[in-house]
Amino acid sequence: MSATVSFTVPSPRGPQPVTVSYTRVGRGEPLLLLHGIGHHRQAWDPVVHILAAEREVVAVDLPGFGVSPPLPDGLAYDLPTTAAVFAAFCEALELDRPHVAGNSLGGLLALELGREKLARSVTALSPAGFWSQAERRYAFGVLLTMRQISRRMPLPLVERMARTAAGRTALTSTIYARPARRSPEAVVAETLALARATGFDQTLRAGATVRFTDDLPGVPVTLGWGTRDWLLVRRQGVRAKRIIPAARLVRLPGCGHVPMSDDPALVARLILDGSR
Repeated sequence: MSATVSFTVPSPRGPQPVTVSYTRVGRGEPLLLLHGIGHHRQAWDPVVHILAAEREVVAVDLPGFGVSPPLPDGLAYDLPTTAAVFAAFCEALELDRPHVAGNSLGGLLALELGREKLARSVTALSPAGFWSQAERRYAFGVLLTMRQISRRMPLPLVERMARTAAGRTALTSTIYARPARRSPEAVVAETLALARATGFDQTLRAGATVRFTDDLPGVPVTLGWGTRDWLLVRRQGVRAKRIIPAARLVRLPGCGHVPMSDDPALVARLILDGSR
């Protein structure tokens, strides 16, 4: 069941109210799941039921994405603010240093929470922040194009395309290696999520200067990278491993940038093993 929680986050203008939508299922040690830019918490649906057998799984819509409202004026969509948001979120839900898994932007956020000692462990799937300038410009260009297309396409056309494997491939092959596996309903929903993401533009602008350059001593880190990730190419995983030497770097054969639906069993096992 979906729920929302509201809390305050410090800002130069004083405490600001933030509301986050989330789902919470399963039993065990807490595991927080963070999606990528333009996506929503349903990106994790293919693995949630597997994870929930061993973890208390909390999947969130980042502020300004999915059905979570945008951040109020005075709060930036940058790493320090987002870390503060999720520190307050975990306090509000009484999650004591959860394990954190994230994909893309969510992977970067997971690593930031680990850096701030707010996570017991971190599993980052194709995390942002380990790019060269050329790679970042390329990824941002692709994301902006995807965003523009999603906003221009009439809903009946999206629904018609989503009914066929070829249409689902056309709509989502940038981020999935096996886009035909996505259900029509999921493809329509994530296309709408990208089109309607109120936090997209500010998040992308905030990311223009982001590089993750810190080790995470004392925090177990697993890095997963799809061998068919064409958005944040897999050589970025080698850079990440150099920055976080103790991290476990795992190749995800046949997976794209968002690997959860490409190989749910493999991704779930990676997260569970990384959060022991």
